[in-house]
Amino acid sequence: MRIGIDARLNAYRPGGIAQYTRQLLTALAPLAPTDTLVALQHVRQRRPLVIAPNVERAALLTPPHNRFERWSLPAELLPRRLHLLHCPDFIAPRWRPCPAVVTIHDLAFIHFPQILDANARAYYGQVRASAHAADAVIAVSEATRRDIVTLLELPSERVDVVYEAADPRFRPIAVPPGEAREVNGHRLMAGTFLLFVSTIEPRKNLETLLRALRVCRDRAPGVDYQLVVAGGRGWLDEPIFALARDLRLGEALRFLGRVEIDDQLWLYNACRLYLNPSLYEGFGLPALEALACGAPTVVADTSSLPEVVGTAARTLPARDVDAWATTIAELWADAGARDELARRGPAQAARFSWARAARETLAIYRRVAH
Repeated sequence: MRIGIDARLNAYRPGGIAQYTRQLLTALAPLAPTDTLVALQHVRQRRPLVIAPNVERAALLTPPHNRFERWSLPAELLPRRLHLLHCPDFIAPRWRPCPAVVTIHDLAFIHFPQILDANARAYYGQVRASAHAADAVIAVSEATRRDIVTLLELPSERVDVVYEAADPRFRPIAVPPGEAREVNGHRLMAGTFLLFVSTIEPRKNLETLLRALRVCRDRAPGVDYQLVVAGGRGWLDEPIFALARDLRLGEALRFLGRVEIDDQLWLYNACRLYLNPSLYEGFGLPALEALACGAPTVVADTSSLPEVVGTAARTLPARDVDAWATTIAELWADAGARDELARRGPAQAARFSWARAARETLAIYRRVAH
């Protein structure tokens, strides 16, 4: 069987969908030795996404999210002689030469429509029609499946849940207390900071953490609470920076920007607590990465986050500033409680693997293609 996997987005964005596509293709290759996996890459990405005997790189001219792709992409797919097409970026072409599987990672753009510009609105506006026309739909969590059923009105039996997993590079490493490291020009010491990892945008709810940090410092001026924010700037982020200025957090708050994976690994292992107060996540990969590294973790009780962390993390109401401040102070001072959370994390993260995701995805391919 020739299975095409649309990897064009990997030439343009390094985010979650690109990571999903690369990790899935990597894990699929050894499981399907008699199949050909065709990595449909954009021509500007000249290096193969994955190198394996049964992975074939196909260079396409059609960019992702292009307004003409409904016509140009099917034309480019025709000579590839695919038996099945997997579209990890939500939308399958309406006209296609073979059955299609789509992955829907979340429906944040329906919950928060203001995140879309006109071009993104045109692209993601196709999601309902694409889901109904697809031969199979993959959701990355039960929370996302519920959203698909409710918001896209797709019968639940037509949606398969296949969980993502953390990059295998995220794991516990030895970081002595007080070890120093410079990350993007900021000198940090292990065990002395709270950590938030995400793009800075409204639905990630960094505002709650900023307010909780202010409360913690006001309640205990002698405790040197520090919050490190690792993530690039997103949409509508200026009010978040304005709030940080208004709260006069000064040196207690460090914005690192986007960090490389080696630094991210160190941050997860070196932080005193990892905090994720997000209002909405389709899966919540940073929370799973933190657990995989053994970071004591606190997350919001929203969307997929409780599903992902299980009993390995504390869960709190997303917007309850007092609850976040109280829990931060409690865990900051209680090494035993932190150690217990750290112990649970890797075992919970190990329940999710790309090998399992690949096996379940391959079973969907075989069901659809035969």
